[in-house]
Amino acid sequence: MPELPEVETVVRGIRPYLENKSIKDLKVYSPKLRYLIPKSLKKECLNSKITNVQRKAKYILIELDKEKLIVIHLGMTGKLIVKKAQSKLTLSKHDHVVFTLNNGNSLIFNDVRKFGMLDLIDQNQIPSYKFFKKLGFEPLEKEFNLKAFQGILENRNKSIKSTIMDSNLIVGVGNIYANEALFKSGIHPERTANNLSLEEMKSLRAEIIKTLKAAIKAGGSTLKDFANEKGESGYFQFNFKVYGRSGEPCFKCKTHIERIKQNGRSSFVCPQCQN
Repeated sequence: MPELPEVETVVRGIRPYLENKSIKDLKVYSPKLRYLIPKSLKKECLNSKITNVQRKAKYILIELDKEKLIVIHLGMTGKLIVKKAQSKLTLSKHDHVVFTLNNGNSLIFNDVRKFGMLDLIDQNQIPSYKFFKKLGFEPLEKEFNLKAFQGILENRNKSIKSTIMDSNLIVGVGNIYANEALFKSGIHPERTANNLSLEEMKSLRAEIIKTLKAAIKAGGSTLKDFANEKGESGYFQFNFKVYGRSGEPCFKCKTHIERIKQNGRSSFVCPQCQN
């Protein structure tokens, strides 16, 4: 599933193609993805100008000048692909929604497993929208400071990995990035969150931010289906220090990386460097 860096990569990729363009046509080929696409989507969006494209957690928000907001989640295999203007647009089997812009370019929502979603809401609904109400801190925003992080951890009697992956507390720290940040800060993923020292909190917070920023710069991680707006893969996976490296030597101490199970997810840890 695309995580924060992958979604941010998509947002930055499509933004130049969409901002200040108008939606001149819209075709829905598959009305049901994870949820039903609103029947009013075409009527509400036609001739609307796109004023902004941004990310909120793992959601893509396309703002329209009629105070409407297109909300997109990529699910497991969703992609947003920009295609330049051409005489005949060739669609694939899994292209479910096509936005045609006033310059002839198209934005295509492609999703093999149809587990993504596309919704339309009023912009003033954002605070009360069902998928946004319980979201935690954005780790790349200034509000995610040390005091906030300390407040998250100090009363959590759960593993530190489970805590930083809880989207009700912090959004977008998926399994890959949690593993990498914990390794870089020297913290074992099974440690209890409220057992970390202040110095460990400082280190982990810093490594979460650094890891996410590095992944965005690299265009995200490609393990199965992620691709950017041009259909190209990211390459942060070539920078993994522990994730997916079970049995391989640690880059720091040469001890073999171990794979353990936590809440049904794989964790990768250096037993020498992480304690």
